[in-house]
Amino acid sequence: MELQEIIKKAYEEAISYEQYRAFVEAHTANGTNSGDEVTEALAEYTKLNNQRMKRLDKTMKLLPENQEFLEAFDKEVYFLIITESWCGDAAQTMPMMNKVAQAAGIEFKVVLRDENPLLMDHFLTNGGRSIAKLILVDKQTGLPVTTWGPRPTKATTLVAAEKAAKGVLGPEFKQELQNWYNKDKGKDTENDLIEMLKAV
Repeated sequence: MELQEIIKKAYEEAISYEQYRAFVEAHTANGTNSGDEVTEALAEYTKLNNQRMKRLDKTMKLLPENQEFLEAFDKEVYFLIITESWCGDAAQTMPMMNKVAQAAGIEFKVVLRDENPLLMDHFLTNGGRSIAKLILVDKQTGLPVTTWGPRPTKATTLVAAEKAAKGVLGPEFKQELQNWYNKDKGKDTENDLIEMLKAV
């Protein structure tokens, strides 16, 4: 199947950010998680992510100069993100993606990784199915313009340094990364997305 067809099919089956939030909320209420593998740990991450997104949806704000740029943005593109309910990086970044999309009048669609292997395998990170992965799609051609993810630039640097030093990302580092996200308040994600849209 051509990439264009794969993206089109994913887009047609995708849900909105609001529907995704309700979907994660429902998994939290049921003590479950999305994806092929359902475990207590992943269900717990889903619950944490639901709380995180609730908070960030309320507290994240765009910088005034970015708001101005986004309101004037007029390119025919949409956001398609690949994620799962248990993904911590997604929970920390999707609320900001939603703010950016809303301000720019960009449609923001969400698909699940394990239900879309053909799509995911076109957008691997170092050979792995890392999420969250945001695809900026041209509405006219139906093809990707560029991609973002799984993490904002500074977090990517932190993760690369940790992997180089220790080979794995241990629980302590994962907590450090969440602390970094909390302090950053979505600004690095915001800057990355603005740069991406300026390059369109």
